Amino acid sequence: MATPSRVYSGIQPTAVMTIGNYFGAVKNWVRLQDERECIYCVVDLHALTAPYEAGDLRNSAREMFVSLLAAGIDPDRTTVYIQSTVPEQSELCWLFATITSLGDLSRMTQFKEKSALLKDGSVDDEGSFISAGLLFYPVLQAADILAYRAGCVPVGQDQSQHLELSRGIARRFNSRFGFLFPEPETLLTHVPKVMSTADPTRKMSKSLGPKHYIGLFEEEASVRKKIRSAVTDSGATPSGEVSPGIENLLTLLTACGHPDDADQMRADYFAGTLRYVDLKGQTADALVALTGEMRERRADVLRRETDLDARIMEMAERARGMAGETLARAREKMGLFPPGAPRAVAT
Repeated sequence: MATPSRVYSGIQPTAVMTIGNYFGAVKNWVRLQDERECIYCVVDLHALTAPYEAGDLRNSAREMFVSLLAAGIDPDRTTVYIQSTVPEQSELCWLFATITSLGDLSRMTQFKEKSALLKDGSVDDEGSFISAGLLFYPVLQAADILAYRAGCVPVGQDQSQHLELSRGIARRFNSRFGFLFPEPETLLTHVPKVMSTADPTRKMSKSLGPKHYIGLFEEEASVRKKIRSAVTDSGATPSGEVSPGIENLLTLLTACGHPDDADQMRADYFAGTLRYVDLKGQTADALVALTGEMRERRADVLRRETDLDARIMEMAERARGMAGETLARAREKMGLFPPGAPRAVAT
């Protein structure tokens, strides 16, 4: 299994892909298809660690699958699948859990932050439950990556600690049982950090509410309204720096493919001649062009994929073939029996 150039990454199954998701990750995923073998996952098992409605989860995962295809992920040359359709990853997670220390997991920033919210009373009773799944989240993440023996993972800075744990798990397995897993490297690529237009000091997120994000397939009127009301100046800024709100709009304009316009407006800002209405107008025009194209592409995906669930299962079988081979080798190296053959149940 040739793996050094294989790329693996995952995305949460939110029903709405935001422009933050697109510019911050998915647009780069699309580009990487031209350079490397890529495997992308809708991580619905990870989503179980946060509050969710069972009736909505499958639809959200399916919607994210469609969104990835519409954004440009090509299932004919890229493996794109939904995590829960590949049970081999969950079993590998358990095997990895036996060689992962509790101390390593308790030091993970994500778990510490969630625990701190509970301790200082920042969450209400409904949100105060911290599942063991949150603690084991990075072990499952390691199983996601290592099941495909991926050589590199495009991640943001906030996920670098989890990737280092994956490297440590691979190293410990190889040392104890013999080499099987390459240590995945961080794939460093420049991706814009998209902030909320309503509060440019916070990262764009659906969890903050509708006014804080723009959907990749959002209608024109809504996009223009959100950009028109975008925060620009939010207080004094250090000399020589652009205010967070203006910086965010310039980032969006650049990400939409208009870097020269963004550079000119940045120069106008420092010259004191920038008209905010012009910046908002150009940014809105660029985003409307993007979301309009994406809505057309999404409609085209739904026309082509007449049996969407069949396509999802096709991708699952492809992913299971790769993950199953890795799991079988890991089981053998760890001294386990092969799985028993399923028996027919008398009716």
